[in-house]
Amino acid sequence: MTHIVIIGCGIVGATIAYQLSKIEGLKITVLDKQMPAQESTGAALGVLMGVISQKAKGRPWKMRRMSVQAYHSLIPELEAKINRSIPHNRQGILHLCFEDNLDKWQRLIDIREADGWPLEMWNVEQLSDRCPQLETSEVKAAIYSPQDLQINPRELTLALVEAAQQNGVKFHFGVTVTQYKTISHPKNEFSCRQVYIKSLDEGKKAPALPDVDWLVVAAGLGSLSCLQGINGGKLRSLELKRKSNLENKFTIVPVLGQALHLQVPALLGNPDFQPVITGDDVHIVPVAENEYWVGATVEFPNDRGEVVADSSLLDTAMARAISFCPGLAEGTILRKWSGLRPRPEGQAAPAVGYLEGFKNVLLATGHYRNGVLLAPATAEAVEKMIVK
Repeated sequence: MTHIVIIGCGIVGATIAYQLSKIEGLKITVLDKQMPAQESTGAALGVLMGVISQKAKGRPWKMRRMSVQAYHSLIPELEAKINRSIPHNRQGILHLCFEDNLDKWQRLIDIREADGWPLEMWNVEQLSDRCPQLETSEVKAAIYSPQDLQINPRELTLALVEAAQQNGVKFHFGVTVTQYKTISHPKNEFSCRQVYIKSLDEGKKAPALPDVDWLVVAAGLGSLSCLQGINGGKLRSLELKRKSNLENKFTIVPVLGQALHLQVPALLGNPDFQPVITGDDVHIVPVAENEYWVGATVEFPNDRGEVVADSSLLDTAMARAISFCPGLAEGTILRKWSGLRPRPEGQAAPAVGYLEGFKNVLLATGHYRNGVLLAPATAEAVEKMIVK
């Protein structure tokens, strides 16, 4: 039986585990220092901007198309398997356009229509009629994507873990990797054959793991650091090998995002039409009756490499949300939070492929702002590399 070890149980690692758990002949073990759905996943808004994305062709669009398509079947599949609902919004995404030049959007509408993914351009009158909660004085038009959706990332990840467990996947939380055993091959190639772990709880003993046939690293910002000892304690140059045999050196840097949870006195707009609304990179996400998430900021490290949340940037995002949805001003803030997104440098996001020099070590990381969106496409890519 083929044994696969996955490091990381955010949305990407959990999706890979569940995807692979449906294939006969695979034994799957998932490791994480924390409980599932922490870090980037726990902070995400779950806005799946696939069809409405300006990524019109190539790998970025193919991954988005595959993932959006997958979510429409994955959600009911998981709900049936775990016998509970997963909070999500199928009423689409509405993008507010504040610029006069709408040609790029018309081109995208034409491209998507030819590909079977409809988008609609609404004028201001149509927008006001369908979303009366919006202030439209700045708006030139709106683009509506009926097939894009939003999902609660934490609940989705927990559902994936539960469903994968039902399929026989073993999860070990509160553990860390202490050592890798590797073997060498001709042409300066290696394979990882053993992963040794220890419990972070001194009172517990970590289980011994079987020999490894494939190692999948999906640990987000921790992906590169957890591979420090992959070859006898010496860090090889961490690179991704693509099918073209091009090798791209990269690092992963943290980009902070802040968001908040609001409760308003009354539901905003039409109770029968509550899409995610986005404008100027600010998202308004309906999550419950009279409740909304608003976010998120994009904050890069300073000159010292530190990432510290700037409260003024969240205030600016909230002010912008209120400017086109004034009813939010009456809301009470229930919660504020922040999280770090893994952004690759020297490599397009996400970084999915073989670790340089290794025949059986795969990276599935660096998704930046699209981890939830691209998790199904990433899982499919990993499956194709393992199941040949």
